[in-house]
Amino acid sequence: MEDVDCVVIGAGVVGIAVARALAQAGREVIVLEAAEAIGTETSSRNSEVIHAGIYYPKDSLMARYCVAGRRVLYQICAERGVAHDNCGKLIVATSAAEDEMLAGIKARAEANGVEGMRLLSAADARAMEPNLVCTAALFSPTTGIVDSHGYMVALQGDAEHAGALFVFHSPVLGGKVVPGGVELDVGGAEPMRLRARLVINSAGLHAPALARRIAGMPSQLIPQEYYAKGNYFTLAGRSPFSRLIYPVPVPGGLGVHLTVDLGGQARFGPDVEWVDGLDYTVDPSRSDSFYAAVRKYWPGLKDGALQPGYAGIRPKIVPKGAPGQDFVLQGRTVHGVDGLFNLFGIESPGLTASVAIAADVAAMVNV
Repeated sequence: MEDVDCVVIGAGVVGIAVARALAQAGREVIVLEAAEAIGTETSSRNSEVIHAGIYYPKDSLMARYCVAGRRVLYQICAERGVAHDNCGKLIVATSAAEDEMLAGIKARAEANGVEGMRLLSAADARAMEPNLVCTAALFSPTTGIVDSHGYMVALQGDAEHAGALFVFHSPVLGGKVVPGGVELDVGGAEPMRLRARLVINSAGLHAPALARRIAGMPSQLIPQEYYAKGNYFTLAGRSPFSRLIYPVPVPGGLGVHLTVDLGGQARFGPDVEWVDGLDYTVDPSRSDSFYAAVRKYWPGLKDGALQPGYAGIRPKIVPKGAPGQDFVLQGRTVHGVDGLFNLFGIESPGLTASVAIAADVAAMVNV
């Protein structure tokens, strides 16, 4: 058995960011990833949006980490040449009832520290986006888009430069709490057992199940996982909009919104489909509901224009119909186990928030 200092389980964007923070603080770090590469699940199956921090409850971890992480993300992208575009976003109302919701969204955003939010008349919104139909809108100038893989590669490069080691095809099968740390059983072509002084469970969708397989972790403190699938559809040709277009939020998500990728192509989604397992198939028939939702703000969408794109799954820790969740960062002060730190429910805005989450994790483990 090999003794190591820190093991980060999971090489999604948050796991990479945590490994980077720990390595830059002088810790010896090994990242264990079951897949063949970084960011193969939630981190690569999302809208690639740089979120401003608008919707989250004041003082929530989501709000705090999103705003702080977004500022650092833009800085890293600029310094490291990661492709991104600070294009801005319009949250659009299409009825009088939705008009009234915009002021509340603006107030929540400002309470979270989001800069530059501006209410627009329908005419002002159309002046920015001539193809848009709305009754009013809210403009977020700090929202953007990013090459999520390029961003993860930049963080990985920083982590490796500071000495972190990434090991792929290395699923963590289970473990147990022992004096001085945690023993992990690692599968793959060359199974091994590691004893780490510190283990960071950043396994995303699999984090609760992994925590259950670590003997000595109090089971009553491990949340139940729920999966909310988000399906995306793409539009052939260039986008009719240069900014992101979001309807007012719906329960479980932010509605069927339009995002633009860095190549200028539009994609619509995600919707919210509660599922029992990890199935990334996009059912073409789900586009039927997309047309009605999108035409509320873009009547110009033609029949047959939407093609199945891809799907992602949100790592929820609350069931359908429950109040919204917050990130869960769970260390010794919560569960009483030395050497184990769990990250649960890191859904959107996890990509935007990643470096801010990592900074707090590093601080909490007494780096």
